[in-house]
Amino acid sequence: MGGDVLVVRRVYDDEFTDVIGPSVKMLGPVTDGGTIVFETTPACWGPMITPRIRSGHEVNVPVAVDGARVGDAIVVRVRRVTVKSAASSSGVDRPVEGAYVGDPYVAKRCPRCGTTWPEVVVEGIGIGAIRCARCGAPASPFEMVHGYTVVFDEERRLGVTVGREWAERIAREAREWGRIPGKSAQVPALVAAKADLVGVVTRVRPFLGQLGTTPAVDMPSSHNAGDFGYFLVGAPHPYALTQEQLERARTDAHLDIDSVREGAVLVCPVKVEGGGVYAGDLHAMQGDGEVAGHTTDVAGEAEVEVSVVKGLSIDGPILLPPAEDLPLLARPYGKEEWERALALCERYGVEPERSAPIQVIGTGPDLNKAARNGFERAARLLGMSVEEVRNRVTVTGGVEIGRLPGVVQVTLLVPIERLEKLGIADVVREQYRLLF
Repeated sequence: MGGDVLVVRRVYDDEFTDVIGPSVKMLGPVTDGGTIVFETTPACWGPMITPRIRSGHEVNVPVAVDGARVGDAIVVRVRRVTVKSAASSSGVDRPVEGAYVGDPYVAKRCPRCGTTWPEVVVEGIGIGAIRCARCGAPASPFEMVHGYTVVFDEERRLGVTVGREWAERIAREAREWGRIPGKSAQVPALVAAKADLVGVVTRVRPFLGQLGTTPAVDMPSSHNAGDFGYFLVGAPHPYALTQEQLERARTDAHLDIDSVREGAVLVCPVKVEGGGVYAGDLHAMQGDGEVAGHTTDVAGEAEVEVSVVKGLSIDGPILLPPAEDLPLLARPYGKEEWERALALCERYGVEPERSAPIQVIGTGPDLNKAARNGFERAARLLGMSVEEVRNRVTVTGGVEIGRLPGVVQVTLLVPIERLEKLGIADVVREQYRLLF
């Protein structure tokens, strides 16, 4: 950034938006090496059932990073993720016919009076209680076909799904139980009062479903990925994009990868001046794939540290998860194991490759296309053929599902000298405490 703009070392971000892109005013700038603290709001079901919100998510407004230019990358180190909500509600969705135009996440309208993005009033509990302020008709574009209400212990280590009596009690005090931030525009999902699963105990392991940088065109925040973004191509509403715009502009900040948690490092593309780092969609827990379409959205707080890598032009994110989250074949070698490897190499007269793990994120309309996107991104990034990438993934990593229908993690071991050329070798060494 330039001129008389005040650059600060720490930014507290408690502002929210539904649309993300160049038109959204950024906070900051924060200094290169500085810290951002995001106060997050439950990002998914609440915004989905709130007709005025033009996205499936409500996320933090972006924060500019001093010195970040288009064609650079920003390293985002996740230092802390905490859950504030005392309860959450989620489940499998079904769109309500007549309550949207083309895309129920984005182009919402009242099914009776036709008002687009209508204001609503909440009368009672249940999703049917969300009514158009103009005509009084139920106005949520989604219903929860099979859902649950989960409460958390005081330490936010465990959760359990409750019965109907407690679900309805919580629904009547939804904002309080959800710890919904004051600036949030959503109707809390807890008003649904769902109790189709009762007595299910689960562990809390929070992560950010949204973390990354601002796309080069305005788009609904939930659609900043190759799978959800595909629904914008040729869409019958004002946020329609061409396929070329989607490919060029998106930054894949909507990942829903459960390894984007405390201790992870994400390397993100810069596609607008300042980068525009934003977060949201904090989840209490999730298995790989987010197979129900949604999980336990919670309010919370995330602290990240940001730094700029000059000249690292990437299409989408590179993830360095906590070491225990890596596939077995990609985990860094310990001293004893490496010494055995050296002896084996000496016996057969080959020089051992000194390599380190990275995950290249691939996204697309389905899992096959997402994997192909990940292979191609890795090939361009590392100066390899797609075939070499596929071989390396097969014997030193793996392909994992981040989200159905189309987000994957392509993991492979990469020669250290390639990472040196990219300018991220020290970041990888720091993350995995490499022997070399």
